[in-house]
Amino acid sequence: MSAHEHWQMDASAPELYERYLVPAITSVWANDLLDRISLSREESVLDIACGTGVVARLAQQRGHAGRLVGIDLNVGMLAVARAKSTAVEWIEGSALDLPFDANSFDVVLCQLGLQFFPDRPMALREIVRVLKPRGRAGLSVYSAIERTPAAHAFVQALDKYLGEEASRTKRSEHLSCDEQEVSAWARQAGFDVVDVAAVTKQITFPSVLDYVRFQLTATPMAALLTDKGAPQRERLIVSIADDATSRLDPSMLAGGKLTFPQQSFVVLASFH
Repeated sequence: MSAHEHWQMDASAPELYERYLVPAITSVWANDLLDRISLSREESVLDIACGTGVVARLAQQRGHAGRLVGIDLNVGMLAVARAKSTAVEWIEGSALDLPFDANSFDVVLCQLGLQFFPDRPMALREIVRVLKPRGRAGLSVYSAIERTPAAHAFVQALDKYLGEEASRTKRSEHLSCDEQEVSAWARQAGFDVVDVAAVTKQITFPSVLDYVRFQLTATPMAALLTDKGAPQRERLIVSIADDATSRLDPSMLAGGKLTFPQQSFVVLASFH
């Protein structure tokens, strides 16, 4: 199998995200979040920064029959979500100004989105505002990048080959704080009961090369290579993958695949 045949990259970035990242990573965290929040069948649920909608779609597949709403700023992601499910309300909008009345939802979820919001306290206050008085929230957010070895190796390789600022986007996916600080954000927003757990999942990709190719083709980091011709892009992807491989524990490379631990903070918050 050639380097190009592991992943067929002939689609838009949102479609590639859904095709590859959702099965490998986001569905893992979506199922974890839904397990922890324990939805009742008829509850109204809002999924903030829903992307292609994996959280809401999995809730639906689990038999949830109440109102399901997904909101995101990215119209490309929402287009994929709409194509995947017509049972969920998909809305274009901002987490900092949710287009809903106060006391609208029993549950608000936000999977791997909080780290991207330019004003996290405002986003959390908006969650509190739209929740019903006895509502609850479930959020997950990547912890320090050093807790996810593949991502850490990748950003070091990026900086080596593309300059010290190259890894800024990838590093922004991860928080540098601890559980106590995340808990404090939720309490300051108005939640009375907050539980923050550091959770680790095992993530598997077909290879390090596939992992790097995805990052540099189907995410915003593709912008790093837009000024390169196709042969140079391919050489850089291979070089970055080789460098990242050299930084990983051999146990993560068994069988030619890439298997690594990924840590997130998972927050459950509610009111007395």
